[in-house]
Amino acid sequence: MKRVTGLGGIFFKANNPEKIREWYKIHLGIESESWGAQLNWGDETNSKQPGYNVWNPFKADTTYFEPSDKQFMINFRVENLKELVSLLKNEGIEIIGEMIEDDFGTFAWIIDPEGNKLELWEPPKI
Repeated sequence: MKRVTGLGGIFFKANNPEKIREWYKIHLGIESESWGAQLNWGDETNSKQPGYNVWNPFKADTTYFEPSDKQFMINFRVENLKELVSLLKNEGIEIIGEMIEDDFGTFAWIIDPEGNKLELWEPPKI
């Protein structure tokens, strides 16, 4: 019997859920309702491009989530990271650190209005 088959969702507490939903809609394009949002993903243009989610606990003293002091970080898969980072900068969103490109893809980081660090990830093309 297979037990876990994938990531079902990300849930977090917010001081102002309506305000944070609006921020995510404006800056990351996540349309949501009171129950949340369903994010369907895949690469319809390239059926050979794999889709996956990563799960990984970090050491308690990691600095990877900084400057956030939260106990978690959300990683969002994105389509065109360089273009998105440019749009976010134009919208006044601070990019944390430098964009990194490696064997796992391209990464950039931002902080939402409630101090949650968000990792934006464009998977490598195969």
